[in-house]
Amino acid sequence: MRNQDQQMQDLVQWIRNNARKVLLLVVLVIVVATSTKTVGPEEEGVVLMLGKYNRTVDPGLNFILPLGLEKMHKIPVQRQLKQEFGFRTVEAGTRTQYTKAGYGDESLMLTGDLNIADVEWVIQYRIVNSYQYLFRVRDAEDALHDMSEAAMRKIVGDRTVNEVLTVGRQEVASTVEQLLQRMCDEYENGIRIDQVVLQDVNPPESVKASFNAVNEAQQERETLINRAESEYNRVIPRARGEAEETIQLAEGYALNRVNRGTGEADRFTALYEEYIKAPQVTKKRIYLETMERIMANTGVKVIMDENGANVLPLLNLGQNPGIQQQIAE
Repeated sequence: MRNQDQQMQDLVQWIRNNARKVLLLVVLVIVVATSTKTVGPEEEGVVLMLGKYNRTVDPGLNFILPLGLEKMHKIPVQRQLKQEFGFRTVEAGTRTQYTKAGYGDESLMLTGDLNIADVEWVIQYRIVNSYQYLFRVRDAEDALHDMSEAAMRKIVGDRTVNEVLTVGRQEVASTVEQLLQRMCDEYENGIRIDQVVLQDVNPPESVKASFNAVNEAQQERETLINRAESEYNRVIPRARGEAEETIQLAEGYALNRVNRGTGEADRFTALYEEYIKAPQVTKKRIYLETMERIMANTGVKVIMDENGANVLPLLNLGQNPGIQQQIAE
């Protein structure tokens, strides 16, 4: 016990003897701790002197006036930030977990046809001006949250529930992005909107089953209409083509018959005119032409004089068995 008391007395005595050195060391530690600031690679530091903006510093090791004379706010200007509406991310990772509990007031909104839609969306943005972000708008994050919700409710309120749930989702997202960026520029909050993503759009849970049944019926109707149009497009053009082909064949046949009849009539007229000029010559020419066509289709031909007695030695028919047989018959 006496040893402990003696050690305490020695420590107190040492502190009394070295009070200036200890105080100087403490002050030095406080000065170094309050004047040395490290700015990350995705950040920039905004320095305030006695509460007033003084300068903006780049990433790296920086020094400011100690003991609260200057303060630094680190702003993540190179990082993409996001705000979630209607849900919150509980745990990010390979299988990200979300929760909707307590955020229904953000996502439930009235559409243009007086229906309720449950719209969940995400705002992705960047801080592009640290000075405006800190000093132009009080609490820029909350202000952006309220602006985003107001913009989404305005755009959804101008459209029907079917547009919001189906074909109009991309248009809603792009329109909200443009409107929100105009609002940020007007408020000069130093924020640039990168993207607005409609995460999920559904009818309220109380009417979700009925709404899904209506959608299934509409999809079935569209399917049947598409099938009917497909069958129509397959059958009708083919029938029209076949009808057009039949008409063209008939017109071609009629034209051919008319042209052939006209040609035959013209040929007969020309022949008749020549016959009138020289009947005997024309008769003989017609006879010869007719015999030429007939004789071309016969086999072996033997032409004899009606007064001839025997042509066998002359034609040497005995050497041709085929002709001899024909004559015998």
